[in-house]
Amino acid sequence: MVDAPAPGTAPALELSRVVKSFGAVVALRSGTIALESGSIHALVGENGAGKSTLVKIIAGLYQRDSGEFLLRGESVDFRSTAESKAAGIAVIYQEPTLFPDLSVTENIFMGRQPTNRFGRIDRKAMKTEAQGLFRRLGVNIDPDRPAEGLSIADQQIIEIAKAISLDASVLVMDEPTAALSGVEVDRLFAVARSLRDEGRALLFISHRFDEVFDLCDTITVMRDGQYISTDPVADSTVDEIVRRMVGRDVTELFPKQEAVIGDTVLEVRGLNSAGVFHDISFDLHAGEILGLAGLVGAGRSEVARAVFGVDPYQSGTVRINGRKVPPNSPTAAMNLGMALVPEDRRKQGLVLESSVARNTTMAIRRTLAKAGILTSGEENASARVWASRLEVKTNALDTEAGTLSGGNQQKVVLAKWLATNPTVLIIDEPTRGIDVGTKSEVHRLLSELAGQGMAILMISSELPEVLGMADRVLVMREGRITADIPREDATAESVMFAATQAANPGDIAATHAPEEHVA
Repeated sequence: MVDAPAPGTAPALELSRVVKSFGAVVALRSGTIALESGSIHALVGENGAGKSTLVKIIAGLYQRDSGEFLLRGESVDFRSTAESKAAGIAVIYQEPTLFPDLSVTENIFMGRQPTNRFGRIDRKAMKTEAQGLFRRLGVNIDPDRPAEGLSIADQQIIEIAKAISLDASVLVMDEPTAALSGVEVDRLFAVARSLRDEGRALLFISHRFDEVFDLCDTITVMRDGQYISTDPVADSTVDEIVRRMVGRDVTELFPKQEAVIGDTVLEVRGLNSAGVFHDISFDLHAGEILGLAGLVGAGRSEVARAVFGVDPYQSGTVRINGRKVPPNSPTAAMNLGMALVPEDRRKQGLVLESSVARNTTMAIRRTLAKAGILTSGEENASARVWASRLEVKTNALDTEAGTLSGGNQQKVVLAKWLATNPTVLIIDEPTRGIDVGTKSEVHRLLSELAGQGMAILMISSELPEVLGMADRVLVMREGRITADIPREDATAESVMFAATQAANPGDIAATHAPEEHVA
């Protein structure tokens, strides 16, 4: 256990006026933050604000060009992640990278397994210590089970257990809740608070202001690679933080245009997938943004994937403008005018090692080719149009998509599908993991597309987004549609009532009220 800091002692970790450049690109102009032991410190900013670069300097992946980096008052400059870990720093990423074929215990003690007096690995001692770590964290994970198949939440807990076993005094949590359910977030927060109470310093990076204000003690804002401010969370408001992040007032996070709803474009009737969803029927009209809401596990993404033909279904029909869409055929769906922006943009929406231009034109390469040959000039010309329209921030179209910020990756996925000129756009979690300024841009784009007559099915776990953008809200619970709510009647209470089938919608108001500005 880490001892509580004595009064007047130096911060556990401090960066001051840190600069980091990559060639002519300055990623960090003035990185400044001070983490106190026994405290949880939030770091917020738009994508591209410099947060990731600052974290990578702390983790030893990058070295600063100038500025101060102090650990418990002593100057440091880590040349590797091993040096950072040895100094007592642990970074818990959004998607941990465990060895899937090894057990939970083996992952915790990888490279430093205890041995018995015969020099052999002492597996009993490892298991006993792993069990003790999980008891200390208040979680129940089988130390003998393979890491493969574990939820993201359990993988993060294992990384935290590993950090505690190394007696890490500083823990960095980089977007740890992006892929977690509400129950998993609550468990992670309980663990984080217990670590704070042990005297450790925690850095928490998130785009979700409800989490920041619920968990953290202090908040630092960055913008355009520069330090902006640090304040106690108790003295801050969402309005102030957003204004500092974007350098302007974001008065319309949900810039919804008045919708002119046209004829039915997409018809879904009686769709069934055993054990996944049941009797799914709905219509989607030209110019309409139809929100699909529900709790995690309700089956929303599975319905979208089935409608597009990615996942199979046993019965039912899908039609676009009266024409039947063959099941299990994304190609047929695309040819009939459907596009799907998936929930996981990194794994399902992009080829990270390919360029922005290649990703943007991936769905239309055949139409761009002449006599079966596609030149880089044709590819770049098409990509340039969409990159400009969606304001993708990149130095060059040949930049690898994996190096872009989360918001810009989302724009590239959108560009890829909009380039197909779809009639129906299905977009799953359109703003997950992106900053407030880019959220507003994505919302404005969706509203403009609907205004041009596109039919949009929007799946979102962020209730304010659903309420702010949808003309109509379908609610799912346990694989079934439980409500079809027009915009004027859609409230946090009515949606949550349909999602949970609570006894009384009024009982939900106090615990599920939407945030004022962002989810």
